[in-house]
Amino acid sequence: MTTLLVIAKEPRPGRVKTRLTPPFTPAGAAALAEAALADTLRTVAATPALRRVLVLDGRPGPWLPPGFDVVPQCAGGLDERLAAAFAGCDGPALLIGMDTPQVTPELLTVDLTGCDACFGPAEDGGFWALGLAEPNPALLRGVPMSRPVTGAVQRARLVAAGLRVRDLPRLRDVDTAADAEAVAALAPRTRFAAELARLRAVSGR
Repeated sequence: MTTLLVIAKEPRPGRVKTRLTPPFTPAGAAALAEAALADTLRTVAATPALRRVLVLDGRPGPWLPPGFDVVPQCAGGLDERLAAAFAGCDGPALLIGMDTPQVTPELLTVDLTGCDACFGPAEDGGFWALGLAEPNPALLRGVPMSRPVTGAVQRARLVAAGLRVRDLPRLRDVDTAADAEAVAALAPRTRFAAELARLRAVSGR
């Protein structure tokens, strides 16, 4: 893959993972978000690519490993921000979010030979990954985001454009406490799982 993109928010209390509160405090939710982001970036750093880009809302922190270009997210809805991320790419690009700390280098090592796009559906109806052999921002603009139909609409948009789409495995995003428990069980050696265990111990849960 020429470019690997991660779109993320700076993990600050009250700004990220608000659906985790309750049962977690805003600080606890931010700590889980930071752990998920750190796991994701570490995985991307271990995946072959010519360029790795963090498309960030906020400022980078000590969780950012070396080897990443950091670019600010543009204004507008999520569809516009995703479109702008692809607009800055030259050649094949794969974009993921910060909500799947269970992702592995094997999942991200995508071969677009014989297809034009790859699509990773999420269990909540969205998508966790989108890869384009020839990045075209227009493929994302106008797609309704953060809804149960988001993934279906986005994939249909790719197909309607005449693209050959390769489907990736379905993954679970971390949005709720139940999601956090399930993902940590799937990836028990991640920083995310360790942080969830720490928060459980602190709260006595």
